[in-house]
Amino acid sequence: MPNDIRIDWNSTLMAGDFAFDSAVQDLMADAGLETAVLVSLFTDRRAREDDELPDSNNLDRRGWWGDLGAPEVERDQIGSRLWLLGREKTQESVLVKAKKYAEEALRWMIEDGVAKTIEVETERQGTPGTDWLVLTVRIYKPDGAVTALKYELQWSAQGLR
Repeated sequence: MPNDIRIDWNSTLMAGDFAFDSAVQDLMADAGLETAVLVSLFTDRRAREDDELPDSNNLDRRGWWGDLGAPEVERDQIGSRLWLLGREKTQESVLVKAKKYAEEALRWMIEDGVAKTIEVETERQGTPGTDWLVLTVRIYKPDGAVTALKYELQWSAQGLR
């Protein structure tokens, strides 16, 4: 049974958008986990006080305003800190951070019993200057079913030093 408005990810535009069924002139629904994963990964979680912001001239820590109401429950926040990596160089350390941020963003699925375990893999593809980050997420559900999702993200600042 559908329970979310379906969001489709567009790797070229680096954005998600509501899926629309023109035949019935209505939004499409998602009965799986794809929309929940998209919201978890690509909504900007508020940066922590010790996070280095990508733009030193802009001290916006982003985040959903609703997370400000209960800061004592840090893990109960919407989104991920992947946005912090948007201007990073394509180095191995950034892949490690991306994996950590994605796992942090999806942890709620395990805590809420939606998933038994979640595996995140990060990989750099392409050549320096035109490379991108690939996130592969495998969600192992309590019933044994596995959902595998893959997302490509273009870096704003490419190249290795």
